[in-house]
Amino acid sequence: MIRIRNLSKHYGNLIVLKDVSVDIRKGEVITVIGPSGTGKSTLLRCINLLEAPTGGSITIDEVPLLDKTTNVPKIRQRMGMVFQSFNLYAHLTVLENITLGPIKLLHKNKSEAESKAIELLKLVGLAEKAHSLPEELSGGQKQRVAIARCMAMEPEILLFDEPTSALDPTMVSEVLAVIRRLSKEGMTMIIVTHEMEFARNISSRVFYMDEGIIYEEGPPDQIFENPVRKKTRAFIHRIRSLDLHISSIDYDLYAIQAEMLTFCDKHFIPHRVSDFALLVAEEVLLLQKDYSDIHLKLSYSEKDGTLNFVCDSAGLPENPLKEEVGEDDIGLKLILGRCQTVEYSFENNRNILLLKIKNS
Repeated sequence: MIRIRNLSKHYGNLIVLKDVSVDIRKGEVITVIGPSGTGKSTLLRCINLLEAPTGGSITIDEVPLLDKTTNVPKIRQRMGMVFQSFNLYAHLTVLENITLGPIKLLHKNKSEAESKAIELLKLVGLAEKAHSLPEELSGGQKQRVAIARCMAMEPEILLFDEPTSALDPTMVSEVLAVIRRLSKEGMTMIIVTHEMEFARNISSRVFYMDEGIIYEEGPPDQIFENPVRKKTRAFIHRIRSLDLHISSIDYDLYAIQAEMLTFCDKHFIPHRVSDFALLVAEEVLLLQKDYSDIHLKLSYSEKDGTLNFVCDSAGLPENPLKEEVGEDDIGLKLILGRCQTVEYSFENNRNILLLKIKNS
C-alpha cells in the first residue's frame, strides 16, 4: 500500500532523515519508536507531505506522491493525521469540529455529516459531548474528538504523531483504547509513540528509528524480547551507561570510583550494589597487566535493574579470572563473591570481561 524508497529530509546542514526505504501493507499497524530527535515525526509528515522530502520517493497504491502530475490533495484525503496538540477549533462545538471537513471537502450535506459524526462520537465514547466546546473537555477527550474528526474524512490510512504525549498519564489509557479498537477493524495505521507496552500489544511490526534511519524493524516479539542491534537493545532495556578510559598505570582510582558512585546515585542504584561495583572495579584493575589502553563501562538497565561492569583491555589473550581460585586469590574471591555471572572473551585483539553485579 505504501512504498518508500531512499527517503531523505534535510533542513540546511541538518540531516533528519537519510535513505529510508520500507514497505507498509494494507491493514498493518506500524508503531515507530526511538529516542527523541531521530526523525520519527518527520517521517510521518513526509508521508502526507506536510513536509516536502529532500529526496527519494513515496508511492501509495502505485500513485507516486512526489510526481508533479499527482493530485496531492486527493491523495492526502486518503490519509488522516492525529497530532500531539489536538488542533480543534476553539469556537466550534465538538459536532461542528467533526462535520466541518466532510461538508467543506467531501461535499456531504449537513444532516449526513452530523449523522456520521454522532456514530463516530459513540465509537470514541463521547456522544454526550457533541454540543460541548473544546474548552469544556479534558485532554483525553479532546484527543478522542481529534480521532473522530480524522475518521469523519473516511481515510484509508491513519497517522498518529505521539497522540498521548500531551496528556496527563490518567488520560493516556482512554486514547490508547480507541486506537486499539480501530486497529481491530483493519485500519492501516502508522503510530509514533513512546508507549512501549502499547506498541508491543498493538503492532503488526515495530520500526526502531535512530540517527534518521529505520535502524531495526520486526514483529513486536523480536524487537521487545530479542532485538538484534545494539542501539535497539539499549533503548528497549533503557540502558544507561558510564564510559571511562585508562591510558597509564598511574591512573586515578579514586576519581574513577567517584564517577561510578555519582552514576549509581543518579540512577538510584542501591548503595550495597554500588559498593559491590566499586570493589569489583578496583579488584579487576589490580589484575591487569597492560594499562596503556583500558576501557571501562558501567551499564544499568532500568527495565530489569541489572548493573553490568565491563573491562575491555589491550594485550595478549589472557583471562585474569581463572576458573580455579586458590587460597591466596583474595581479589578473585572478592570479585566472584560480588558478581552473579562472569564472562571472558577475546575479540578484535582485546580482552573483554563482562561482570554482572549482584543486586542483593
